[in-house]
Amino acid sequence: MAETESASNTNAQPAPITLTVQYLKDLSFENPNSPQSLANLNPPPSIAVDVDVEVRELGGRYFEAVVHIRATASRDEDTFFVVEVSYGGVCAIAEGVAEEHVRPLVMIEGPRLLFPFARAILADAVRDGGFPPLLINPIDFNDLYKNMQQKGTDASTTG
Repeated sequence: MAETESASNTNAQPAPITLTVQYLKDLSFENPNSPQSLANLNPPPSIAVDVDVEVRELGGRYFEAVVHIRATASRDEDTFFVVEVSYGGVCAIAEGVAEEHVRPLVMIEGPRLLFPFARAILADAVRDGGFPPLLINPIDFNDLYKNMQQKGTDASTTG
């Protein structure tokens, strides 16, 4: 069994995209009405979440991908919190990837790899602000990319 596994590993193709480094670019948490807002959570506030992706070419087969997440909790005229996270990483694209696949790969798979880390940072920031942690559902970055193309907002890619 071990020989079969090692033989199949020698023929394995390299991953088309890898993260060489990842990092927190920006983090902001505002709790404008504390401590009063912490005692007034029933009914729970409504939460609006916006997600955006930014990609920048670094040269060669390297790109920076950044996931921007902004969440606002409010009820009527009261803002409970505003949290913003920008989490980035440097994506390396494998040599065998065709040029027409590079942009979708960086815009879809780069953010998909970064999202769990950004989500955890956001949840911790909200919890540390005195509220229950905000757990954002997984994002379909393929769908987000298609929507950006349809709207012509592929301008979030810089190079």
